[in-house]
Amino acid sequence: MSESEKARARRVAWEKKELAEFTRKAPESREKYETASGIKVHRIYTPEDEVPFDEIGLPGQHPFTRGPYPTMYRGRLWTMRQIAGFGTGEDTNVRFRYLIAQGQTGLSVDFDMPTLMGYDSDDPLSQGEVGREGVAIDTLDDMEALFQGIDLTKISVSMTINPTAWILLGMYVALSQSRGYDLNQLSGTVQADILKEYEAQKEWIFPIRPSMRIVRDLIVYCARNMKRYNPINISGYHISEAGANAVQELAFTMCNAIAYLDEVTQAGVPVDEFAPRLAFYFVSQQDFFEEIAKFRAARRIWAKIVKERYGAKNPESGRLRFHCQTAAATLTKPQPMNNIVRTALQALSAVLGGAQSLHTNGLDEAYAIPSEMAMKVALRTQQIIADETRVTNVMDPLGGSWYVESLTTRIENDCWAILDKVATMGGTVKAVEEGYFQREIAETAYRVARRKGKGEHVVVGVNKYVDEGAPKESIEIHKIDPDVEARQIARTKDVRRTRDNAKVVELLGKLEREARDPAQNLMPTTIELAKARATMGEIVARLKSVFGTYVETPVF
Repeated sequence: MSESEKARARRVAWEKKELAEFTRKAPESREKYETASGIKVHRIYTPEDEVPFDEIGLPGQHPFTRGPYPTMYRGRLWTMRQIAGFGTGEDTNVRFRYLIAQGQTGLSVDFDMPTLMGYDSDDPLSQGEVGREGVAIDTLDDMEALFQGIDLTKISVSMTINPTAWILLGMYVALSQSRGYDLNQLSGTVQADILKEYEAQKEWIFPIRPSMRIVRDLIVYCARNMKRYNPINISGYHISEAGANAVQELAFTMCNAIAYLDEVTQAGVPVDEFAPRLAFYFVSQQDFFEEIAKFRAARRIWAKIVKERYGAKNPESGRLRFHCQTAAATLTKPQPMNNIVRTALQALSAVLGGAQSLHTNGLDEAYAIPSEMAMKVALRTQQIIADETRVTNVMDPLGGSWYVESLTTRIENDCWAILDKVATMGGTVKAVEEGYFQREIAETAYRVARRKGKGEHVVVGVNKYVDEGAPKESIEIHKIDPDVEARQIARTKDVRRTRDNAKVVELLGKLEREARDPAQNLMPTTIELAKARATMGEIVARLKSVFGTYVETPVF
């Protein structure tokens, strides 16, 4: 009799005797138990649930279930990358310097809504939004102020930007070249994942297909000019925040990744030339073990995709590396101090799942951009996990757990089923155009909202353990400088007045001509425009004349 058969016999006997006798006197509290994604959870896991070791393997070996590197945190801790961005470049630079002084090991930039959407700060549509939910960047002068006094060859920089990502990267390259840096020494990423915008976050400018061309240009340029730089962060985080469950987050992210692989390889670029620099970005949600299993399944799925579907020969192509952020959607205004605990547990699941980079949310983010105090507590949360818990001593410490391995395989299989479905629909872009992802996310979000309303999905302090009639907790809230908009507009107008406007006009014409030729890469001319002090809004407006704009078909 095999170990699995022995385990089954013992489990069945236990269920008939000890369990049956006990539950007659004290029944279980619920009829069914499941993960946040609706995966049925057994009451106990045994060798019946064992997974073949080839599917688990060792860290740094295909299929990378246990981690992308052989030493994992024994060799190097994850990058502690607290996101920051507000006001002008100078304002955010002060916050960067503070976080670096507190031990942060990577920078992450949040941009304001006008920058995200390609409007200059003095555009009438920007009024009231300049520098409010991120830093305002109109020209290269703003980028210079943002990174003043920071050596970009010694710290990695992540930029949370999508429809205008290639312009921000162009400014970043122009700044680096003005400082005399070797571009191959720069590390970091622009998010640039435009597909998830159409599916979830809803920040777009151009139609889907020209947007994919821009992503292709960005990936190809970085692969050939910035060997340490990640040209895209393929993002499940926003898919989750829009309402998707863990399985959908992972599967939809992989659908998008496949679309980018297709876009670049169909342009004649071998997969091994660019896949090693593709990075991912996931959320760490509330279901502790499901999230750990999700991260492990993500590595295994990606390794199989690039090797089996695209014929990658370089092991680096199959090493999925990901940034993780704790779940902003779980933060609550009532009892905000509870958010520290939520964030700590979510951060721990990210670490046990093998993240390469981590942002922990501030306790006050349900109210506003996090305060300096909240960011310090969030950073200290990571540092306590790294230096006090000793969870970094062992690579993939939950590997071999019957529950975790079984859940990892179940999530992987459910993801493959979604990938196959999208393939039969004609691929990711076609599925986006038909509203498939949008409908799936909306339906899941609706079901969860109903469960929260009924109290079935517990949110401590909101629908359980509520402080009825208690005084509101007082916490420090970040205040926006009312002079930010005026200061930013003044600098942008000054740049336009002092630059060589004839040069800008000439380069904008060149960019328009290149945009009409799909074979041209838009990055070199964009970099030249950044150096000439063209504004974000001018570059975007010129390309709107070629590509047009995107209008979504609403999903109800």
